[in-house]
Amino acid sequence: MKFVIAPDKFKGSLTGFEFCDAVEEGLLMVFKDAEIVKRPLADGGDGTMEVAKHYIKGETVTITVNDPLFRPINASYLYSDETKIAYIEMAEASGLKLLNVDEFDCMETTTSGTGELIYDALEKGATEIILGIGGSATNDGGMGMANALGYRFLDENNQEISPIGKNLSKVRTIDDSNKHKQLDLVTVKVACDVTNPFYGLQGAAYIYGAQKGASENEIIFLNQGLCNFAEIIKKHYKIDLQKVSGAGAAGGVGGGALVFLNGELISGNNLVKELADFDKAIKDADWVITGEGQLDEQTLSGKTIDGVIKSAKLHKIPVAALCGSVSITVAQQRQFGLAYVSSIVRGISTLKQAMEQSKDNLVNAAYNFASLLK
Repeated sequence: MKFVIAPDKFKGSLTGFEFCDAVEEGLLMVFKDAEIVKRPLADGGDGTMEVAKHYIKGETVTITVNDPLFRPINASYLYSDETKIAYIEMAEASGLKLLNVDEFDCMETTTSGTGELIYDALEKGATEIILGIGGSATNDGGMGMANALGYRFLDENNQEISPIGKNLSKVRTIDDSNKHKQLDLVTVKVACDVTNPFYGLQGAAYIYGAQKGASENEIIFLNQGLCNFAEIIKKHYKIDLQKVSGAGAAGGVGGGALVFLNGELISGNNLVKELADFDKAIKDADWVITGEGQLDEQTLSGKTIDGVIKSAKLHKIPVAALCGSVSITVAQQRQFGLAYVSSIVRGISTLKQAMEQSKDNLVNAAYNFASLLK
């Protein structure tokens, strides 16, 4: 029997790696000679860096960059000298998590620090950059990121402007004559799991501006700025960002990355599967075993289990899901395409107890699943 174990983490309880080890332990109690392939996954959100580090065999690089308010901070990314792949999470340099709540202000914040991380990776010789863009504190359309890479944004008087959200409306010209030379040679993949357009009622400012500190009037102003920025980009690069699904992600960085980095927007789920060479790993498998902390009706919205099911279907491999809690109906299970589903919790317990007992419960659940197959 060949089993591929491909979970997301159990948040606050088990990492994907610990899940793999626990399920392996349970399976081997029944199938002592089983071939077991471990492929922990993630969906581009919290915890993805740890998984990415495993696959790109990268080391952590820490440098000093600008935070969203232009203050110096230490920020890290992953880089593999062997594969020349860099994995950069925007939130490390330009994230809300770096600010106090009373500092949230996407009129004044910048993505400059994210650009500085990319610049450093290019200087190290990166030929591929994977950029995660969740958790941003910004609404600058990627202007700060681009500025750190040599782009200049000029106003009507041909004066360079500060790359912050409120200045999007001032941009009249883009000067890319001094952009980093490696940008034309590097492959950039952007983990983007939202479909928001660049501007408009479903765009970056209207949907995400308030949570980044913008007032109602500021949201209207920022949206107008994004409209202007999109027009300047269309004029300069012949790219209509409003037609690009996901361009409004991370305050417009989805669109900015496409234009200024020649990036490709890909679901975080698919990016991690690609890093893990997942479709090749599951070839000839008898079962794929996946899991996450909670299996519910949101699971098919780009989460890890969704990606696992899609790949397994292509190879006609059944999928078993061992999860912390399960709140789907039989009809939903069939719709999802899951052959076996189980909550690993045993007996009556509090959430704290269930989380503390996750490893033992998972070993037990894997053993019982294997016993059924036997």
